[in-house]
Amino acid sequence: MVVAGDFKNGLTFEMEGQVMQVIEFQHVKPGKGAAFVRTKLKNVISGAVIEKTFSPTDKFENAYVERKEMQYLYNDGDLWYFMDMESYEQIPVSSDLLGDNFKFVKEEMMCKLMSYKGKVFAVEPPMFVELVVTDTEPGFKGDTATGTTKPATLETGAQIKVPLFIDIGTKIRIDTRTGEYLERA
Repeated sequence: MVVAGDFKNGLTFEMEGQVMQVIEFQHVKPGKGAAFVRTKLKNVISGAVIEKTFSPTDKFENAYVERKEMQYLYNDGDLWYFMDMESYEQIPVSSDLLGDNFKFVKEEMMCKLMSYKGKVFAVEPPMFVELVVTDTEPGFKGDTATGTTKPATLETGAQIKVPLFIDIGTKIRIDTRTGEYLERA
């Protein structure tokens, strides 16, 4: 059990059947009336953020969100398969649980699967990946204008903007959170 008066940033608890995480909290002691805890909470499964006020004595059940590192194996239509590297158990995950940034993940990459009570609700790809450019317009000698970009297709099929000096076959590093080119690998 966790008491609202003991809230800390990052704490997860169960409220009304939902798993909530404390983003911000503030203990308020007004001059008149009882003290209260003002919070900003994030629903871990849906991602919705709400603001709620609690009495410092409100009690909630702890919620343990498991984050496990697993290897992406392959996808079969609407299911993407991940393998636990310790038990070699394969877990199928529906494609609607994968974010838009999953287009940068290729087979055998390690990802974090987040689950609550054994049910996977989100997949987090690695923050940075190295991929080969499979298609882009050729760069010309003298194309050194700062900040100028061109479209490029990566080995996973994802499309991003890259600097003019990047050619087909170049291995580049990408930030999966923003989908932006970082540097040559």
